Amino acid sequence: MTDAANGNWTPDRPIVSLNDVHKSFGDLEVLKGISFDVMKGEVICIIGPSGSGKSTLIRCVNALNPIDSGSITVEGQEVNDPKLNKLELRKKVGMVFQQYNLFPHKTALENVMMAPVLVLKEDKGSVEARARALIRKVRLDGKEDSFPGELSGGQQQRVAIARSLAMQPDVMLFDEVTAALDPETVKEVLVTIKDLAQEGMTCMLVTHEMGFAREIADHIYFTDRGVIVEHGPPATFFDEAKDPRTQEFLGQIL
Repeated sequence: MTDAANGNWTPDRPIVSLNDVHKSFGDLEVLKGISFDVMKGEVICIIGPSGSGKSTLIRCVNALNPIDSGSITVEGQEVNDPKLNKLELRKKVGMVFQQYNLFPHKTALENVMMAPVLVLKEDKGSVEARARALIRKVRLDGKEDSFPGELSGGQQQRVAIARSLAMQPDVMLFDEVTAALDPETVKEVLVTIKDLAQEGMTCMLVTHEMGFAREIADHIYFTDRGVIVEHGPPATFFDEAKDPRTQEFLGQIL
């Protein structure tokens, strides 16, 4: 997205902005007017019960789910503009899912390299150097030639994070990335995300890891039945929640 394409976006404006976003699947209205801004370098966590629209919301940000009405912009570019090149958007907005979705017949290094080489047509040598650096970054030195089946769930998820970072995004979306992991492998993935956040990467996370959300987030959004019930910085959100629905939710999980 060039400056001409994104309305001369500047870092003092929200890097992601949602305004009155609605989304339905058939007769089921999943998002009922969601609005909030994310500033460059900010970490926001979206929490809430299953079925509250969290994953749908985050998938709308990179146009995996088209919205029915409202607006989502990334760096000033309307995500649902029919003229938008989705590849350009997904170069800017990386996403890591609950399932790793690695190619089982490709090594960790090959998985990380594939999109820049095949989709962006970048030079293979420079991509390999970047991929090796990213594998070190996610603490998987020595696993470059391992296949996904030879890696633990946590290691596979870290390869998936490195793969997304290989596209050099400006925003990272994480959708319940620890939900499928064994408890002992959750921490290594969370440490990787924490490192990214501390380096200034803009992150939007859907998570059930409340301790992690309290530690890493600049702002917490609690969603239920398609609306934002309550939001705030972690200290006030967790310790001084005002809405009865928020209090009930936190009482069940903390």
